[in-house]
Amino acid sequence: MKTPYSFSVLRYVHDIVTGEFVNVGVVLFAPQVRFLGAICSPRYSRLTKMFSNIDGEHYRQTTGYFQAKINEEGERLISELPLTEMPDRVTAFASRILPLDDSTLQFSPEGYGITEKPEETLEQLYNRHVEKYSEKTDRASRTDDEVWRFYKKTFEEKHILSKLSPHQIIGRNYDYEFKYSAKNGKWHLQEPISFDLLEASSITDKANSWLGRITSLLDGGEPFKLNILLGRPRDEKLYNTFGKAQNILHSMQCEHQFIKEDEAESFAEELKREIAAPHTKG
Repeated sequence: MKTPYSFSVLRYVHDIVTGEFVNVGVVLFAPQVRFLGAICSPRYSRLTKMFSNIDGEHYRQTTGYFQAKINEEGERLISELPLTEMPDRVTAFASRILPLDDSTLQFSPEGYGITEKPEETLEQLYNRHVEKYSEKTDRASRTDDEVWRFYKKTFEEKHILSKLSPHQIIGRNYDYEFKYSAKNGKWHLQEPISFDLLEASSITDKANSWLGRITSLLDGGEPFKLNILLGRPRDEKLYNTFGKAQNILHSMQCEHQFIKEDEAESFAEELKREIAAPHTKG
């Protein structure tokens, strides 16, 4: 059944006076089926080439926060009673998280349409308004966020996405926030890591970077299990390097598990049981 929706494109506006902007995300709302979702690009290489003085890390954090909060709100809508009153426009939700002011992130005027599958339409709008303008070298590999979207669908189907929340692991000299965490006795940390990269050296560098990151967190004393949601390279020539990257990550001195994309459903069931299992302090 087709349902109406509204959407808005999130823009990075470098200069309010000149009005120069780059599309960086899309948010979509279909009220009749209570769907609300957003996709934002974590990449800022195009911004740095077009404009100077870009704080890339701040951009990544802000867009990541916006996407997470919108999708969190979408989960809440699904769980609410059907009679619960809610806004009928997408910008009513979006402006709660990013106020309509003179900041660098702005929303486009709303667009409208009808769809049978809001989530697929959201991805199509993102590809049309954001992704198609990315450089070919960017589009040839998947980001961590793109890998997460694959696993996210299964977590939604198993009704465990709403049970995951950010948690910060603090080491003596370093800390890191894991976005998709749940606790039952110890923290279960779900981390999507894309190894669908262009170069073999990039794959091994990324594995070594994560090995160093986890090592720096272990002296904080907080027990955790790290579940790595793997994004496999699509280029068969890089499969051997992908195996080496996993060997590097196996050196992590914490409890960990690798999950491949064809294991997403069985892992979601396993995680659901772990979260629900009664915990006895010992």
